Amino acid sequence: MAHNVKKFFLNFEIIFSSAFLIVTTALVMLNVILRYFLNMGLFWTEEVATGCFVWSVFLGAAAGYKIKMHVGVDILVNMCPPTMKKIITIIVDGILLLINGYITYIAFIYLSLSYKKPTPVLNISTGYISSSILASFALMTVYSIVFLIQDCKAPKELQKEV
Repeated sequence: MAHNVKKFFLNFEIIFSSAFLIVTTALVMLNVILRYFLNMGLFWTEEVATGCFVWSVFLGAAAGYKIKMHVGVDILVNMCPPTMKKIITIIVDGILLLINGYITYIAFIYLSLSYKKPTPVLNISTGYISSSILASFALMTVYSIVFLIQDCKAPKELQKEV
């Protein structure tokens, strides 16, 4: 049981991102079927599907960042000696920490302004959707701190490629 809980928390971004994507797909398919066969649709599905898709994208981006799956161009860094690789890696980690931290700050401001605005159909706060940006970049900021600490502690011989 404890192993499953640990596994859940280690992969919660992927789990929730996948769940939101499943809900998005199911709602879109349901609405298509209803419109095609019954000549009617559910008025709220587009708004909910869009919100779920936004959450899926941002949580998926955080999950990709966590496992270092985002695209990077490292051909020049790979030609450097190990000491230079480590220095470049730490500099890149620092820059990404600053960028992700700044976007988290901007997302917080955006969320504080957007929560007052209601969605057009369901009339709920757009903050429920906008908070995905804050959650995603806050997670990426935390992961940036972890990466920076790991890369500073790692011996240059064991340094992973940037």
